[in-house]
Amino acid sequence: MTAMLRSRELLGTLLFLGTAVSLQVNIAPNKVEVPVGESKFFLCQVTGDAKSKEIFWFAPNGEKLTTNQQHISVVRTEDSSTLTIYNVNIDDAGIYKCVVSSEEGDEEATLNVKIFQKLTFKNAPSPQEFKEGEDAVIVCDVVSSLPPTIMWKHMGRDVVLKKDVRFVVLSNNYLQIRGIKKTDEGMYRCEGRILARGEVDFRDIRVIVNVPPTVRSRQNTVNATANLSQSVKLVCDADGFPEPTISWTKDGESIERGEDDEKYGFSYDGSELTIYKVEKNDEAEYVCIAENKAGEHDATVHLKVFAKPKITYVENKTAMELEDQITLTCEASGDPIPSITWRTSTRNISNEEKASWTRPEKQETLDGRIVVRSHARVSSLTLKDIQYTDAGEYICIASNTIGQDSQAMYLEVQYAPKLLGPVAVYTWEGNQVNITCEVFAYPSAVISWFRDGQLLPSSNYSNIRIYNTPTASYLEVTPDSENDFGTYNCTAVNRIGQQSSEFILVQADTPSAPSIERVEPYSSTAQVEFDEPEATGGVPILRYKAEWRAMGEEDWHSRLYDAEEANSEGVFTVMGLKPETIYAIRLSAVNGKGAGEISAPSEFKTQPVRTPPPPTQHPTESENTEPTQGEPSAPKLEGQVGEDGNSIKVNLIKQDDGGSPIRHYLIKYKIKHSSDWKPEIRLPSGSDHVMLKSLDWNAEYEVYVIAENQQGKSKPAQYTFRTSAQPTIIPASTSPTSGLGTAAIVGILIIIFVLLLVAVDVTCYFLNKCGLLMCIAVNLCGKSGPGAKGKDMEEGKAAFSKDESKEPIVEVRTEEERTPNHDGGKHTEPNETTPLTEPEKTPVEEKPAVQATDAKSAPAEVKTVPNEATQTNENESKA
Repeated sequence: MTAMLRSRELLGTLLFLGTAVSLQVNIAPNKVEVPVGESKFFLCQVTGDAKSKEIFWFAPNGEKLTTNQQHISVVRTEDSSTLTIYNVNIDDAGIYKCVVSSEEGDEEATLNVKIFQKLTFKNAPSPQEFKEGEDAVIVCDVVSSLPPTIMWKHMGRDVVLKKDVRFVVLSNNYLQIRGIKKTDEGMYRCEGRILARGEVDFRDIRVIVNVPPTVRSRQNTVNATANLSQSVKLVCDADGFPEPTISWTKDGESIERGEDDEKYGFSYDGSELTIYKVEKNDEAEYVCIAENKAGEHDATVHLKVFAKPKITYVENKTAMELEDQITLTCEASGDPIPSITWRTSTRNISNEEKASWTRPEKQETLDGRIVVRSHARVSSLTLKDIQYTDAGEYICIASNTIGQDSQAMYLEVQYAPKLLGPVAVYTWEGNQVNITCEVFAYPSAVISWFRDGQLLPSSNYSNIRIYNTPTASYLEVTPDSENDFGTYNCTAVNRIGQQSSEFILVQADTPSAPSIERVEPYSSTAQVEFDEPEATGGVPILRYKAEWRAMGEEDWHSRLYDAEEANSEGVFTVMGLKPETIYAIRLSAVNGKGAGEISAPSEFKTQPVRTPPPPTQHPTESENTEPTQGEPSAPKLEGQVGEDGNSIKVNLIKQDDGGSPIRHYLIKYKIKHSSDWKPEIRLPSGSDHVMLKSLDWNAEYEVYVIAENQQGKSKPAQYTFRTSAQPTIIPASTSPTSGLGTAAIVGILIIIFVLLLVAVDVTCYFLNKCGLLMCIAVNLCGKSGPGAKGKDMEEGKAAFSKDESKEPIVEVRTEEERTPNHDGGKHTEPNETTPLTEPEKTPVEEKPAVQATDAKSAPAEVKTVPNEATQTNENESKA
C-alpha cells in the first residue's frame, strides 16, 4: 500500500515537471519603486503551449485581485494580464503574484512593488498673516518616506545665518519669529531636502504683518450751536495695516451708513462724520471705532451743543386792584443756562437799584413792591399791593452768551374808574369850550354827565353836546348866559365800582396889565423888556399889544406881538422910530376874550444917528470892540441841524439897524479851535437865514454873523453847534434802476473834469493872459489877449500885496455918480465907516477889451478881499 502511494506521487511530480517546461510566466517590470500618488502598470506574460490557461493576480495580502476594484485594474488577454495601480499609496507596497493555471498545472511570477513618499508640502499656506508684536510661527509641513532636512530662507539668506535670536526653527521644522515686526514682512522660503535621493523641493510663503489700528480724534470736544441750520464735522484719524475700517456710535448706539442721510453724512473712508442741522438732542458722546484684522481701537469725541435761549413758558394773568400780590412766571431753555431779566415798556426792572440781594436768586426793588426770584431756568416776578398802573405788558428776556429771546405776557388789573382832567375850565359867553373827563377803568366804564342832578344832554340844555372816546368823555358847552357857568358832574361806572368828579365852568376874564421893566432905545428902534401879567383871565394869552407915540402926538401907534415868541425871551423890539425923539410906550395883553388892562406908560428917548470917527491907518481889534454911532446891532441867531446831520440852517433875526437900513450880512464860520476860516458869505439885507452844507462829521463849529449898514458894521453875533456823528451804514437802494452804473459815474466825472479844465483855461485866458487859449491866440492870431489894456492895473494889484503867496483878490467897480471928482472936485477919502459900495447903486462889472476903456472914464472903486480869514479881518478893521 505504501509503495503504491509513493508511485503515485512520483507520477505527479513527473507530470508537473513536464508542464513546467511547457509554461513560462514573466512580469515586466518585476521590481519597481513608485512614489506615492503616481500610477503604474505591470504586464504579466505567459509563454508555452498550455491550453485552457487562466491568469490571476494576487495582492501582497494574498487576496485575489478582480477587475472591479477601485484603484486597481486587471485586464486579461489570452497570453497576458496587465495590472494597473492608480494613485499609489503606502498601503499598495508589497509582493504581487501573477499565477497562471492550466490543465498542465499552475505557474506564477512575483512583482516586488516598493512605495516611497516624495517631498510633499502638506501644509504650507501662503500668505500667512500675523499681528505685529506677537510670536509668529510660520507653518510648513513637509512629508517624505525619509526624514527631510528643512531650511528656511528670507531674502535669499538662511535665517539661521542672520544671527537674530528672534528667528528659531522649531522641532517640527516650523519657523518662529519672536515679537514679529512690520520690517519682518516679506517672502520666506521653506526648502526640504532628502540626501539619499538627492531630492529637493521648496515653497515660498508670503508673510504679512498686520498692525493693530490706532485712532485719535482731531478734537476731543467740538462745540456747535443749535437751531441755526448749522452742520458740524467730527473727524478721527486712523492708522494701521491693513487700512482699518471706521464706524461710529452715539452714546453706545451704532450709526449706520444710509440710515438717515438727511441727518448724517460720512466721508468715503468713514473718518469724518457730518451732522446736519445740529439740534440740542445731538449733544452726545460720539465714538469712532477703527478695526482691522489685527484688532480694533476707538476714540471719543464729545459734541457740546450750545443753544440760544428760548422762552418756553409764559402766562397772562389777571388781578384786582389792591390785591395782595400776583406772580408772573417765565421759563426758558438754552445752553449755557440763560439768565432771565424783566422789563416793561417804561422801566427796566432788572437794572433798577435793589433794596436787598440776600441771595443771588432773590432781588427786591427799593419800594419793596417787586420781588424777582430766579432758579435755574425759571424766573418769577411778584407784584405786591396791586395798583391799576401795574397793568400792561411785561417782557421776559432770557440771555446767554449765544443770544437772547424775549416774550411778552400781559397783566390785566381790574379796577374801578378813576377820573382825571382839569377841574376848572375857563371860557366866556358865546365861546365854545370842552370840559374833559379822562377815565381810566378796566373793564371799560359807562360815563354820564349831570348838571344839578339832571342827566345831560337834556331839553333844558340845548347848548350842550357830549363826545365819548375809549379813554375820555368831552362835554362841549357853548355858554349863552351866566346860568351856563357853574358845576358839572362826570360819573363813570363799571362792574368793579364807580367814581364821580365835579368840574367847574368859570367865566373867563381879560388879562391884567403886563409890566414894562426896561426900555433899551436905539436910533430907530427900542428893545422893551417886560413881565407877564399876574392874571391871564383863565385862558392863555395870545398876543401882546404895544402902543407908542412921540411926545406931543395924540395918536398911538400900535403893533401886536405873538405871545409865545415874546414870552420865550421876555423882550420885543419896536421899530420905525425917529432918532433923538422922546416916546411913551405902553403894553397890554390879549387873550381869547379880548384885550386886558393897559400898563402905565414908560418914556424913553431914542439915540441920535451915530457919526463915524476919523479913519485910522491900521485899525486894531480893540478899536472894533466898542461900537461906534450909527452901527447896527448884531442879529439874533437860531440854528437847526439838517436831517442829513452835516448841514445847518442858521436863522438871522434882525435887531436894531442903527438908524440906517441894513445893507447886507457877512457870515463866516470855522471849526472850533481851528484857525482855518471858511470863505466869507455875503447875504442881502432881506435874507432871514443861511444854509451851511457839507460840514465835517461830529465837529463843533463857530458861526459869526455881522450886520452892515451905511455907517459901519455891528459886533459879530456868535452861534456854536455840533454836527452829527457820521453814519456807520449807508442804506443802499434795492431798486436795480435807482442808481448809476460804475461806467456812467466814471464818465460823468471825466466830463466834469474836462469842463472844469476848460473853465479854468478860459478864466486864465481872460484874467491872467495864460493858458491854452492864450497860446493859440498869440501864436496863431498874433493877439495879446483881452487883459492887455489892464496891464497897469494888474501890476497895481501885485504891488498892493507885500506877500506874493497871499495876493488879494481885487474887485474893480465903477459908479457914474462919482464922475464929478474928475473935474477937480474934492474926493472924499474912505474912512472906517465909509461904505465901499452904495446899496442903491448897481456896480458895473469889469468887461474885457472894448469895455475896458469905458472903465477908465470913471473913478475905480478898488476893494481888496483877502482869502478866508484875512478877508474877514480886514472888513472888521474898517468898522
